[in-house]
Amino acid sequence: MKLVLASNNQGKLAELQALLAPLDVTLVRQSELGVGEAEEPHRTFVENALAKARHASAATGLPAIADDAGLCVEAFGGLPGVDTAYYATQFGYEKGDANNVRALLEQLASKTDRRAALVSTLVALRSADDPEPLIAVGRVAGEIAREPVGDNGFGFDPVMFLPQFGKTFAQLPADVKNANSHRGQAARAMLALMRERWS
Repeated sequence: MKLVLASNNQGKLAELQALLAPLDVTLVRQSELGVGEAEEPHRTFVENALAKARHASAATGLPAIADDAGLCVEAFGGLPGVDTAYYATQFGYEKGDANNVRALLEQLASKTDRRAALVSTLVALRSADDPEPLIAVGRVAGEIAREPVGDNGFGFDPVMFLPQFGKTFAQLPADVKNANSHRGQAARAMLALMRERWS
């Protein structure tokens, strides 16, 4: 089955392609099909993922899958949440992973509560008008490290410390990360839903 991925993020494409491999699904980034980014006006991951999936499916006529993910920091009342990708821009930095990490560490410098969760919400649609979207959520709780450690992954992986491993996500091999990440959890749940409902 060919699925359009409602994202242009190369990291997401690689992770989801590996995680959905058992279904014999081919993921194609929307940009490869001439589809631009969707509006993401909503305040929840599920609403934004649904908007992105509908946009990609409507533009291509293909089934679509979208991921909306982010970092939810306890000390900030769950923020940045859906604004995670643009977090650094609130503090005068350009958009980008390294600047997001820098801004986060600066904002948390005086905080003792460093608990945080990475959340991934996947939405899959058979068509833009699908009345029964498949929705899967993954969540990994940890703590924000004092400084970035590790070279694997992307986003906040270098500062997302997982007490059960004693390491950040960026220190874990890809197979271990995928087995335990928020996106990995969501993808496995989505895999089960697709097998049950779409097979």
